[in-house]
This record gives sequence, structure tokens and C-alpha cells, in this order.
Amino acid sequence: MDFRIIIKVILTALIIVAISEIGKRSSFFAALLASIPLTSLLAFVWLYLDKKENEPVAKLSMDIFWMVIPSLAFFPIFSFLLKQNVNFFASMGISALITAGIYYGFFLLLKYFGVGV
Repeated sequence: MDFRIIIKVILTALIIVAISEIGKRSSFFAALLASIPLTSLLAFVWLYLDKKENEPVAKLSMDIFWMVIPSLAFFPIFSFLLKQNVNFFASMGISALITAGIYYGFFLLLKYFGVGV
């Protein structure tokens, strides 16, 4: 396996574990850290280092922008289901399915308006 891939996996995993551990002490600070587009920033760095070109990074940046909009629906749906005492994993699955439907509708909307993603 390529050494760079191993470093990418380890660094990315460390960030996710850090957010989870911080969440045990402070949901606010964990949410703050999770809301920073760390995954996107890492993806930009990895993509740039692999390709040494700005254009693929710029395209990825705009595509992420468009995909963030429908992804935001997941959080209030998930929170609502948990507050209704729906099982954690069921809440996560239902929220993911509804969000997937919202993604699909959003893709159709973008296509209708001629936004290429």
C-alpha cells in the first residue's frame, strides 16, 4: 500500500476520534470542530499534493459547496427523531434515507437550473 494513503487514513481517523472524545466533554466544542470543514480541507490538500493543479481543487470546492446545502437537513431530522425517543440507529438510518431523498431532489433542482455538479 502507498505510504501516503496510510498517512491520509491515520490523520483523518485521528481527527474523527478527537471530535468523538471532545464530544464526551463538550458537545459545543465537538460540534464546532466538526463543523469546520476539516474533511474538505484535508481533501483539498491531498488532491493538490497528488495533482499539483488548482483546477481540480477549485472544482471540488464548488461541488462541496452545493452538497453542503442538502446535507444540512440531516441534523434537525436526526435531532427530532432522537427527541421522540426513536432508537439511535433507526434515527440515524431514517435521517440518512430522508437526506438521500433530499440530495436527489436537490440534484434535480440543480440540473433544472443548469448548475453542473
